[in-house]
Amino acid sequence: MAAIQYYDVILKPVITEKSMAGMGEKKYTFLVHPEANKTMIKEAVEKMFDGTKVSRVNTMNCDGKKKRRGYVFGKTAKTKKAIVWLTEDSKDIEIFAGL
Repeated sequence: MAAIQYYDVILKPVITEKSMAGMGEKKYTFLVHPEANKTMIKEAVEKMFDGTKVSRVNTMNCDGKKKRRGYVFGKTAKTKKAIVWLTEDSKDIEIFAGL
């Protein structure tokens, strides 16, 4: 496993109806590096977004979908999602402010 820096851990935010509804409870959803663990995700969020304190992190591994092009079958890449809970006294994440 290569050394993963904190700026490589979070790939992009997940913007769906369910994840947007969770923002009121200070729950944020991100796509993360497949080899990142919970402590790496917690450190990355606290370093990337000033004034945030993470209370807990849930992760889920998502398998790739089966795709077919003509006679050939294949799979898309695996992904990993993380749901990050912030503490009550932490600031909100500004990425989601304009949505």
